[in-house]
Amino acid sequence: MNYIKKAVLLILFITTGFITSAQKIVAADSVSVAIEKKHSPRKATIYSAVLPGLGQIYNRKYWKVPIVYIGFGAFAYFIDWNNDQYQLYRQAYADIVDNDPFTNSYEQFNEDGRWDNQRSQFTTRLKNAKDVSRRNRDLVVISTVAFYALNIIDASVDAHFFNFDISDDLTLNWTPGPLYTYNQKVVGIHCRIRF
Repeated sequence: MNYIKKAVLLILFITTGFITSAQKIVAADSVSVAIEKKHSPRKATIYSAVLPGLGQIYNRKYWKVPIVYIGFGAFAYFIDWNNDQYQLYRQAYADIVDNDPFTNSYEQFNEDGRWDNQRSQFTTRLKNAKDVSRRNRDLVVISTVAFYALNIIDASVDAHFFNFDISDDLTLNWTPGPLYTYNQKVVGIHCRIRF
């Protein structure tokens, strides 16, 4: 029962940002002013760090959530597959170097007795296969950590650009005005480019 209470509190804590309204009305001297709540990059970063994909949901980029989970699923599959290969080759290598006739798991890799006369080369190949499988597993684990960091960075960057104006209004405003250089007034032009 204690776990259920903790789970409910965690869900309420995570979804707090989604429940609050986007605008609040504040009365100031009988004039109502609408204050728009700012989109928080910090919240998006924390959400995405706690549960991958939650920051993308907070940023309203729902189409990215399946990409995040498919990516993590693919990485988990390749970690498991490479670990299984590593365990097979590690056991076969351990069995071939211990010189115990009752441990022979390496025979599954000796197709049609092909390596019977070349035991030292077979041992070297098993050791190389074991090392390659371990290296590949470790690289996929590192790639998974990098993908997790990329998920957090993506949520943070999207949150920073959430209120960015992407309208087609590109204007250049120029007005004559004074410029101050070395305590002298000079007439010049102020240019302001709006993107």
